[in-house]
Amino acid sequence: MLYHAYQFQDDLIAPFRTWARMMRRSALPSFWAAGESFKSRFLAGLEMVSRFELSHSRPDFGIATVRVGNRDVPVTEEVALDLPFGKLLHFAKDIDTAQPRVLVVAPLSGHFPTLLRNTVETLLRDHDVYITDWANARDVPLSDGKFGVDDYIDYLIRFLDAIGPGGHVLAVCQPCVQTLAAVSIMSEDKHPATPRSMTLMAGPIDPRESPTEVNEFAVAKSLAWFQHSVISTVPWRHKGGGRRVYPGFLQLTAFMAMNMDRHRAAHRKLYDHLAAGEIAEAEKIKTFYDEYFAVLDLTEEFYIETIDRVFHKAELATGEFTWRGRKVDPAAIRNTALLTVEGGRDDICALGQTTAAHDLCRSLRPHLKRHHLQANVGHYGVFSGKRWEREIYPVVRNMILAME
Repeated sequence: MLYHAYQFQDDLIAPFRTWARMMRRSALPSFWAAGESFKSRFLAGLEMVSRFELSHSRPDFGIATVRVGNRDVPVTEEVALDLPFGKLLHFAKDIDTAQPRVLVVAPLSGHFPTLLRNTVETLLRDHDVYITDWANARDVPLSDGKFGVDDYIDYLIRFLDAIGPGGHVLAVCQPCVQTLAAVSIMSEDKHPATPRSMTLMAGPIDPRESPTEVNEFAVAKSLAWFQHSVISTVPWRHKGGGRRVYPGFLQLTAFMAMNMDRHRAAHRKLYDHLAAGEIAEAEKIKTFYDEYFAVLDLTEEFYIETIDRVFHKAELATGEFTWRGRKVDPAAIRNTALLTVEGGRDDICALGQTTAAHDLCRSLRPHLKRHHLQANVGHYGVFSGKRWEREIYPVVRNMILAME
């Protein structure tokens, strides 16, 4: 009933959004008799009403060109592999010199991979970039089956295989666990497409280290509580009608609740900028929230298994992680260089949780291991923003280059 209640509420609000958009377009002269000040405030209010909605479709990456050397190069998005629960997206560039191929593994945690737009755009300067484009579970028909943690690992192995030998992988946040598992399996199997380097950024390899509020909430509740409280059935109007999911709007609500005062202040600023005609300042806030309010649903099995295996049992850190009934051993990694990155002010994945990968990859020689601690950045600052571009990215680039 949870999903149906959300859909019902959205259907009730939809006419008001439509009315606000029509009013903005019509700009009725009778409203402007009170003067320009009233007009600007009224139009700003209408725009705020028109924006009161969530999107369930992936926004465009919007990366048209990238600076390579001393020239701007066009970028074209291509689907390199299309699977039911996700695509392998390639940012193709028409350049003469081959660049290191990098798979960016985006989180499957309620938002679309465009949340990593800045990550991709920065990497594109020096690399041939691919990214995991996870599907919104509510748009995947029941006939396509289920999608759990083991399936996620299957997809990563297939994506790396499609990219081919000599590639690199960079995982952000939640998929660091599955990425380490995939590389462990490929290393043990001597898979020809085993990546040359693996960068793990702010991921819960061992969530027992310095547990955050997010970690504590995950372990404080039973699996039965999660199944009964946050799992819902997709309405039949959608392609994935009948599928059991963890709705993206719930994840967004949880994230916003952690910093509600900041979000309120941001929207007050947005209204003030719109009313004052400060278009450039307003666009910055609108662009962020257009992305932030684009949400996707997770399959029930992936969400519940992640809570159970990653947070409740910390299976990877305790050596109990399995894939298709087979024990996953990170000690099998011998030739894939490891770089871990953490943010000093990360309130989602705290210090020590990602560096735990170094102890697990005990067969790697010291010169193939590196850790970077970025002071004074939170979770998103690890992979987006000035600190990422100026201080973290050079470390990532140098690790990849060293393994070419």
